[in-house]
Amino acid sequence: MGTTSRYRAARMIAAIGVASLVAACAGNGGTAGGGSTGGGGAGGYPDQNITFIVPFSAGGPTDTVTRMIAEPMAAKLGAKIVVRNVEGAGGTVGAGEVARAKPDGYTVLMHHIGMSTAPALYKDLGYKPLEDFEMVGLVTEVPMTVVARKDFEPKTLQELVTYVKANAGKVTLANAGIGAASHLCGLLFQTAAGVKLQEVPYEGTGPALTDLVGGQVDFMCDQTTNTSGQISANEVKAYAVTTPDRVKSLPDLPTTTEAGLPQLQVSVWHGLYVPKGTPQGDIQKLSEALKVALADPGVIDRMAKLGTAPVPAGDATPQALRTKLEEQLGTWAKVIADAGVKAS
Repeated sequence: MGTTSRYRAARMIAAIGVASLVAACAGNGGTAGGGSTGGGGAGGYPDQNITFIVPFSAGGPTDTVTRMIAEPMAAKLGAKIVVRNVEGAGGTVGAGEVARAKPDGYTVLMHHIGMSTAPALYKDLGYKPLEDFEMVGLVTEVPMTVVARKDFEPKTLQELVTYVKANAGKVTLANAGIGAASHLCGLLFQTAAGVKLQEVPYEGTGPALTDLVGGQVDFMCDQTTNTSGQISANEVKAYAVTTPDRVKSLPDLPTTTEAGLPQLQVSVWHGLYVPKGTPQGDIQKLSEALKVALADPGVIDRMAKLGTAPVPAGDATPQALRTKLEEQLGTWAKVIADAGVKAS
């Protein structure tokens, strides 16, 4: 055998060895490295790792939701999914990175309601949500809750509205920073209640909720994925959930409509995006994998424990996400403009 033939044979043996190793990992539901799940792909898209960008910190609600769906999506796609956190500027740093990424289906963005508020909050955003991304599908809509320090005087949501109107100068409303879901919900609360309050921004939900439990601030509005534990443990006073229906994990907590403030309706919806120009066939595969993940019993159970649920299969589609984004861009542009809020 000549030198060239021996070289080709060696390459074939190496390729077979790698393919066998990948198949073995896939068969074991293999995970490789701290943030990756799934096994290697074979033929066509995907044939390499897929990176999911989370534009917020590890351990936060968006990161939690992403990691919930990554494993079943990876199994359906036959490729590893690596979750990478790219924090900064209310999620705009990570979103901008995906907008500029190569449109080959291997860079995917998980973003929440902030995708619809960023254009109104930031003067120089650097990307346009409807023009610089292709949609994959909606993932979940997380309810918000209105909660207060345990010894706060108002006992009901209606009493809270009356109290903050009478004490607007001294009541403190906490949030996780400009553009955060808690900040947006707080803006809606003030609009619905017809009052302007002293807001206390924190660098994340964790420290804000810690100070609320400790009694350093009066009340806040945040996702059930963050507040369910404190509510169940009776560490905070809970007034209402901001969705049309009650949350199964918090059955005694009334909706804002039931509690007398129907104008306060908001949920933190999450969606998957890829860069503009990504092949439609790749987007379709991602969307189908998303549907499989959202139907996974383990995902459904884990979401339920956090007070949320996967969207119906009909919403895990590109068109459903585009429709949602278009509607929300208009809604939040007005709310943010009326509030006179701008991010630096």
